[in-house]
Amino acid sequence: MDKNKDIRVRFAPSPTGNLHIGGARTALFNFLFAKNKKGKFILRIEDTDILRSKKEYENNILESLKWLKIEWDEFYRQSERMEIYKEYVKKLLDSGHAYKCFCTKEELDEKRKLCTSKKIAYKYDGKCRNLKEDEIKKLESTGKPFVVRFKIPEGNVEINDLIRGKIVFNNSELDDIVLQRTDKILTYNFCVVIDDALMGITHVIRGEDHISNTPKQVLLYQALGFELPQFAHIPLILGINRERLSKREGAVAVIDYKNQGYLSEAVINFLALLGASYEKDKEIFSLEELIQKFDLLKINKSPAVFDINKLNYLNGYYIRQKKDEELVELIKPLLKEFNLNCEEEKLKQIVKLEKERLKKLSDIANEKYFFTDEISYDKDAVQKYSKDKNIINLLKEYTRELEKIENFNSLYLENFTKDFLAKKNLKLKDLVHPVRLALTGKLVSAGLFELMEVLGKDICLRRLNEIQKIFKL
Repeated sequence: MDKNKDIRVRFAPSPTGNLHIGGARTALFNFLFAKNKKGKFILRIEDTDILRSKKEYENNILESLKWLKIEWDEFYRQSERMEIYKEYVKKLLDSGHAYKCFCTKEELDEKRKLCTSKKIAYKYDGKCRNLKEDEIKKLESTGKPFVVRFKIPEGNVEINDLIRGKIVFNNSELDDIVLQRTDKILTYNFCVVIDDALMGITHVIRGEDHISNTPKQVLLYQALGFELPQFAHIPLILGINRERLSKREGAVAVIDYKNQGYLSEAVINFLALLGASYEKDKEIFSLEELIQKFDLLKINKSPAVFDINKLNYLNGYYIRQKKDEELVELIKPLLKEFNLNCEEEKLKQIVKLEKERLKKLSDIANEKYFFTDEISYDKDAVQKYSKDKNIINLLKEYTRELEKIENFNSLYLENFTKDFLAKKNLKLKDLVHPVRLALTGKLVSAGLFELMEVLGKDICLRRLNEIQKIFKL
């Protein structure tokens, strides 16, 4: 391939499901490579599977990519290019590289069963490979349906994968692939080659699960006289247990991460680090830095491991970089999803208080004590303190003294509480835990006095009185 040729890459998802993490990483790597090389990033929707392709999935793919700031330079749908593919089917038939196969599904199923019983891999036996022209015409005249198959030639296919190095495939292990089905629908491997060639794709960057498709596609390129692109197969993403990523571990739709309160900056940074490294002892990269530093040679050959803790760490970092006002706007729709209401001014106070503790924006919705009086108390803590009469009496007296306070800000509350306890020769730890339990239902929260200021005097007094009743039950 001409090294001076303009770089053109593509991301080609099928709209048969939502965009997941693996696909998003492939899209990101293609995008970063294109932008690093001042090339073009093409989005191609491969919707030839008419039964499974749905507009809602296409919309999800587009929305997810936009959220991740992955912008495409050109856009195509395979369903709008069918006439182009048919021209190339005819070319392959006319050149003798393809043939019409009249074997029925029942015949092929029977041969598969026979192979299974003999414990050998099934491969089409080439029954229709050498049919004479008069035999073909006779079969066609009867209206018998046929598929179009590609003749796999003898020999080997060798590619120099930019990530995995030299890979050699023996053609004898390949099946005569179907290019066009009996319903005239064109197949994946065929359409991909036509599109990549006509769109001038210079580099095919995709998951290593596509390696088995590569020799078939290379042979189609050669049969049609197309220039070969360079291939780069990205290792798969595994879970912490080194097995295939499950939904529980993170194999969910990209948009679900948005809905859970992850920031696009964090997800981009996380995806870029899955199976690649850019700078020693550095993990935080902006999209601009990633574009500048991206290199296919920095992608590891071994599988990437999806670590949700790392994603949470990165997300927490990016949350802390945002202004409180920005976070308020991002959190508002999340609260609606949880049917939680909050005045904007109070939400600003909550965000300011909780910002340092957040791993994802939806964590605020877990702190329901800010938004509702329906508190779920830590049962073990309630049981522990309800047996301690000293604590109950201390809370009762503290509540009485708190009622007298006019200045309900955190600094004053802290000094007031310390003075209150000093007179009794007690320390903060003797009171803060039961008070926190009363206000939040938990033993862990943001700073107690900042929390009290945000909740306000009326709510604090009401909850302190309520916990005393619970202790006495």
